[in-house]
Amino acid sequence: MTSADDSDGDWDEFMDKFTEERYKNGFSEDNWEEEMEKIPLFMTKAPEEIDPKTHPQLACLQALIHDEDRTPEEKAVSLKNEGNAYFQEKKYEKAVVAYTEGLKANWEDQVNNTVLLTNRAAAQYYLGNMRSALKDSCAALKIKPDHLKALIRGAQCCMEIRSFPEAIRWCDRGLKMHPGDKKLTELRSAADKHKREAERDARKAMAKEKKEQGERQRLLSAMTERGIKLRLPKRRGSDDDEEQGQGPALDQLTQDATGARVFLDDQGALNWPVLLLYPEHQQSDFISAFCEASCFIDHLAVMFGEELPPWDTDRKYLPQNLQLFFEDEEMEVLYQVVPDMSLLKVLQHKRFFVKAGSPSFIVLVQGSPFSKKYLSEKTLKRW
Repeated sequence: MTSADDSDGDWDEFMDKFTEERYKNGFSEDNWEEEMEKIPLFMTKAPEEIDPKTHPQLACLQALIHDEDRTPEEKAVSLKNEGNAYFQEKKYEKAVVAYTEGLKANWEDQVNNTVLLTNRAAAQYYLGNMRSALKDSCAALKIKPDHLKALIRGAQCCMEIRSFPEAIRWCDRGLKMHPGDKKLTELRSAADKHKREAERDARKAMAKEKKEQGERQRLLSAMTERGIKLRLPKRRGSDDDEEQGQGPALDQLTQDATGARVFLDDQGALNWPVLLLYPEHQQSDFISAFCEASCFIDHLAVMFGEELPPWDTDRKYLPQNLQLFFEDEEMEVLYQVVPDMSLLKVLQHKRFFVKAGSPSFIVLVQGSPFSKKYLSEKTLKRW
């Protein structure tokens, strides 16, 4: 027999062990509120995402709600209500999922399916998925052709994708079934206004394009008549530069930051954006409208007349001291330009190609050490 003393000893030993090995998952004074929040019965707010690892009881309840034993009607109605709750909270992506699952429930109630499609269209609309929203609106109307919400949503989708004639057709269809409906009437008025504005803008754009096309053709004709050759940027996959562009090739001519580009003036003269390069000082000048009939000396006299540029510290860039050259990049040759020559005469030289729409010239000071060294490294040809 076991004595009372032995029994008390066993009990004490058991209690000591229990004290040492406390229940690991038990609540403590520090975490009891957090743990209680995990129990569905005591939750004050449902979690955004239900993870079975962190909320096993809630996951179990959710599985019961969506249990396969429920009828299609119970599933569809429950999922529709779930989608509506998400929609009210502006959780449109979750609403779309719920409505989609509701449609998959295969409850053959046309009224409920129409509502699910229309509600999903609304959620897609607020997500910015206009094509999907329009598709759902069409599907809802196949079931119930006079469904007002689907008609309105379809018209709104067409407005958002700027398909104004189609929006008008949706509104007209709806107004035949719901004469005088305020929302459809407002949508139709807005769609008609935007349609007329879009047509006006299209006419303006077409007229502008026609005018620009005519100007491009006149420019090409003027260049062809003068024998001016263009060297446009290489096309991808091409080994050779393209010369004497045709038609749209003029669109490849670059513009200055100010928008300068070759143009024909009222007298029919070509005016070019011309670049002057000063390699000794790594500087440049840009003449936005150099008339083809003007001579280089006319511009140089203005640019280097009374006031010389600040980078010319030696004050040697005087008009009478300057030499001009253009470079034949293909032949690696420099041709000297006489300052008294007109721009047109230079552009008509057999080896001059207008590159990227802007003729460029090199300016040096005659007899300067830099000029002598620079020219010694180049092949120089005269006219």
